[in-house]
Amino acid sequence: MANKQVFPTKGNLLALNKSTKLAQLGYELMDKKRNILIREMMSQIENVRSLRDEIADVFKKAYFTLQEANITLGVVDDIAKAIPIDDNIEITYRSVMGVEIPKVIYHKEKISLKYGISNTNTKFDYAYKSFLKVKDLLLILAEVDNALYRLAEAIRKARKRANALENIVIPDYQSKIKFISNTLEEKEREEFTRRKIIKTNQEKE
Repeated sequence: MANKQVFPTKGNLLALNKSTKLAQLGYELMDKKRNILIREMMSQIENVRSLRDEIADVFKKAYFTLQEANITLGVVDDIAKAIPIDDNIEITYRSVMGVEIPKVIYHKEKISLKYGISNTNTKFDYAYKSFLKVKDLLLILAEVDNALYRLAEAIRKARKRANALENIVIPDYQSKIKFISNTLEEKEREEFTRRKIIKTNQEKE
């Protein structure tokens, strides 16, 4: 059906050959991009696995120490409110095959008590330090999780484009090239036969 929509001319044949080469190059680039992104993603997955295990362990210890602080001091909400919001975070990006991967930069300050010590104890101090460690790990996990999401989405798009080129665009071009080539060859044979008949008739006359 598609072949009937293209005129069998040498100009169209040349244009289709050029388009086919470009499509094949595009497929190779998409396939290469996909493989590089998959390798990057696999390296990030290893980080996520170890991070999640570590965070689960640190969270468990942090909540245990917070529970102890609550037991010995009463509910520590008011004390916790004395701790200022930490906004020493900066986000930059690095490019992997055109995919912007975030990098979380945390300008970590030296650990110091941000609350009065007259109404607290060592258990609250330990809970505070434990949750500081949780925060550090969560920043890393947020960076890696975001990177994985972006990589997965880019891989999906690259795979979709590569499959479209390989299974639809290139075969369609090749089918049209075959149709035009066969049609032109048939015309050349007909023209050759016609000339031969004319020459034979002229020789007879």
